[in-house]
Amino acid sequence: MQAHPVRLSPGDDLRDALEDVLRQTGMPAAFVIQGIGSLGIAQLRFAGNEEATELRDDLEILTLAGSLSSDGAHLHMSVADPRGRMFGGHVGRGCFVRTTAEILVVLLPEHRFSRELDSASGFMELVIRSSSTG
Repeated sequence: MQAHPVRLSPGDDLRDALEDVLRQTGMPAAFVIQGIGSLGIAQLRFAGNEEATELRDDLEILTLAGSLSSDGAHLHMSVADPRGRMFGGHVGRGCFVRTTAEILVVLLPEHRFSRELDSASGFMELVIRSSSTG
């Protein structure tokens, strides 16, 4: 396990930047442990919805966590608007950093993550393998 702190800059796409961490490090698996910062636009898919909802405002990232694999990211985030209202859900593409985002990614070189169809849930779910088992 290797800690890998990341700082994103204004205009960066949160999800794209985190998916790039795996490509840049060459690691097969990682977890986002926590993130804070601000967004100008958030794309959150709320529970039970198929499409993301776009939020445009000065948004503070309160929590950010999830898994990263070569198949992409599975991230959840909570944000607050200037009035203190909170929103949370699944992170889509198009979450753009307003001033900064400070994120702790834990790289897992001893594991490989993939997403495969789970017959019980009907969704593409995380499959965890040891790197030594191929």
